[in-house]
Amino acid sequence: MRTSRAGLAVAVAVLVAATAPAAATTPDPLAPYLTQKVAWGACPFKAEQDRCARITVPRDWSAPAAGKDLQVSISRVAATGERRGAILVNPGGPGGQGTSLAGVLAGLEPAVSEHYDFVGMDPRGTGQEGGDDKGLVCRVPTGRIPDGDDLDARNRSAASIALHQRTPRALAEACQSDALAPFVTTWQTAHDMDLIRALLGDEKLNYLGYSYGTWLGAKYASLFPGHAGRVVLDSSVDFEGRLQAAFEAFPKIDQRQFDRVYAPWLARRYPDQLGKTASAVKKNWERVRAYFRDEGVSPDAFDHVFVGNGSTKQWLVGALILTKGLAALDGTAPPAPADLDRVARTTFGRPAAQLTARDVAPPEPDYADVGGTRLAVACGDQPTRAATWYKVLSDVQGPQYPLFGWAYGLSEACGYWSDLPRQPLPRLSPEAAKNVLVVQGEFDPQTGYEQAESAARAAGVPMVSVADSPFHGQYAVSGNSCVDDLVSGYFLGAARPAATICPGVPLPGEKQVFPVAGPAGEATGEPVPEPEPRDALSSTRQRLQDRISEVNRG
Repeated sequence: MRTSRAGLAVAVAVLVAATAPAAATTPDPLAPYLTQKVAWGACPFKAEQDRCARITVPRDWSAPAAGKDLQVSISRVAATGERRGAILVNPGGPGGQGTSLAGVLAGLEPAVSEHYDFVGMDPRGTGQEGGDDKGLVCRVPTGRIPDGDDLDARNRSAASIALHQRTPRALAEACQSDALAPFVTTWQTAHDMDLIRALLGDEKLNYLGYSYGTWLGAKYASLFPGHAGRVVLDSSVDFEGRLQAAFEAFPKIDQRQFDRVYAPWLARRYPDQLGKTASAVKKNWERVRAYFRDEGVSPDAFDHVFVGNGSTKQWLVGALILTKGLAALDGTAPPAPADLDRVARTTFGRPAAQLTARDVAPPEPDYADVGGTRLAVACGDQPTRAATWYKVLSDVQGPQYPLFGWAYGLSEACGYWSDLPRQPLPRLSPEAAKNVLVVQGEFDPQTGYEQAESAARAAGVPMVSVADSPFHGQYAVSGNSCVDDLVSGYFLGAARPAATICPGVPLPGEKQVFPVAGPAGEATGEPVPEPEPRDALSSTRQRLQDRISEVNRG
């Protein structure tokens, strides 16, 4: 069994605490953490079943007695029936808070919640969901950030490239200067997770993680194989490779989803507003991009609306922006479809008919205070590549994937991260891999299919693929009975599913699936019942998928 030195210390300390004589000569540095009482109480966010607490963790698990302790917020929805253990859940990021996720998932999957506590965590660095603790916040001098009104990564002049590179350099230097940043890593958070397991009194910790949460769950299982229970990794990065590779693939997977799925869907759903073919939609997209540029919106900000486009809400907001832009250009205003009117009311507070193109213009980012967990983890888990390498990546990816290929390589702050990782992250051992299951959508624009496939193959674990799915997050959030039955069955004691391709579900507002050639191949699962109108929990599922997608957009 492979485990980390600190992880071994945690396991041994449980026995020491129970058997050591009262007159121990050397204090156990882990004893204060393992013997703390968890005071469950009301949550700082709106919750029905959830109970919340804050636990104390060492600042540095490799030296528990050194430095000031940290507080980590956790939540629990207790099993409603015979308890079999706990499932720790994580929405991804890095930087996503997960305490409220436990209650939402428990409500969506009552059969699983009958036998398992759903446990959420706001990982170190993320603060407290609904509370005053904001976690690791990087104070970026605004004077170092360029005025974004005219930023366009397609402009390859030396002045434009230098201007683009000012922001990621400022972000990296601001975050690295914070004394907490070296201790906000996956290695440290995995040890916090094992402390949660010990405080719950469980021998095994089951796990469900989305997006970056797949990396976190895989590394927990790698560091603590003897304590990892059933582990489901949904919308997976290549957890056996480089975490940064997942971000570097954004231009390719975003372009693929936009060209093969999103633009054709726009043409089917809004032909009168946006064009009757995917080609016409893409031409109009370029026209609207130029329109907003002339109106003072940076092309980079406009492009980013369609990057990481992994949920229904993001699709509809993008369609609304395009619709309003074209109406302004052409002097026409076709009636807004009902779904665009709904998203206008919920997102902008007014019906679509009352919105102008400027009302829906993408906002420029505010860099005064930036949550630092994403950079601390993404840049601190493994050695980074230099900014010069990312500039070359931009040159290569731009012509192939113009939606985000030009901009990504010029915006990656990890190119300016100089600190080396303090602890290595191992790969999955056979002992840990035997309990891992990967779930992946074919056209996910935030974690690429090839990334998940590579990880599953390298680790020797099966993958449940979802044909034609263009969204981020599958289990419990997509309304796909094939996926839900396989994953819930696994948590409830069924054998781990073999590699399977589940059929996708219809896209928003549609009654049938329009198959698209992609990397997954043909579906092999049972046909999925037509999900429109969806069950009474459909709005909850959609909000959850919106949230999972949003925290993983970067």
